Amino acid sequence: MSNTLDVTAGWSRWRRSWWYHATYYAQTWRGSVVSTVFFPIFFLAAFGVGVGHLVTAHHGLVQGQTYLHFIAPSLLATTAMQQAEGESLWPVLAAVKWLRTYHAAAATPLEPEDIFYGKLAWVVTRSFLTGVFYTIVIGCFGAIESWWSLTLPIIGALVSLAFAAPLVAFAARSQSDGSFVTIYRFAFVPMFLFSATFYPVSAYPGYLRPLVQLVPLYHGVALARAAAFGQGSLGAITIHFCFLVAMALVGIAWGRRTMRRRLVD
Repeated sequence: MSNTLDVTAGWSRWRRSWWYHATYYAQTWRGSVVSTVFFPIFFLAAFGVGVGHLVTAHHGLVQGQTYLHFIAPSLLATTAMQQAEGESLWPVLAAVKWLRTYHAAAATPLEPEDIFYGKLAWVVTRSFLTGVFYTIVIGCFGAIESWWSLTLPIIGALVSLAFAAPLVAFAARSQSDGSFVTIYRFAFVPMFLFSATFYPVSAYPGYLRPLVQLVPLYHGVALARAAAFGQGSLGAITIHFCFLVAMALVGIAWGRRTMRRRLVD
């Protein structure tokens, strides 16, 4: 009986942490309209229609798809990664160092783990909602060919969780934001450009292909494409899924420790 009460109380606590982020976002959502609503349309119009016209005219189809259809699912995965980065670095450092809102929350019945889980739950929630809108947009562009595309918002949420968990853990232990710019320039920008987002793995030199397939975002891009087109072997899909889940679990285990050390120890 006591274990049941503990689980129920834990769920109630981190749900309250999630509700804090949702309530705050309800007051500030207008500032994210451009990145959430218009960027998907602009990216698809610029790359899919504009650049896609040139690619199709000179090279034809890409893996049996028009260039617009090829890149549309991958942009959902990259948007999920970018959203995780934007929610997890500076906002978390501000909450533990500058504004100390997490310290104030830790003074309540909330445990550091509840604060951490609530943050991740909010990142996943927002990414899922963005994924729903993005799926509708790429559907309007005709870049959906399978009922598996209904899982695209879930894939986007998984990609966000896989990135957000280690990033929140890292930000919670950081003393300054100096390293954040370095991470952005030398990790996120290269991942955005070199994760088979804009061209297939077969376009890379043979010696680079194994390296590309080790990049975390590549697995999100591959999952999104498989869902949108209803293609891909079960073994490959399982590998992509397990890679992202493992990345999330490692980040969660690390985040639990770093959040407690920062707020309590």
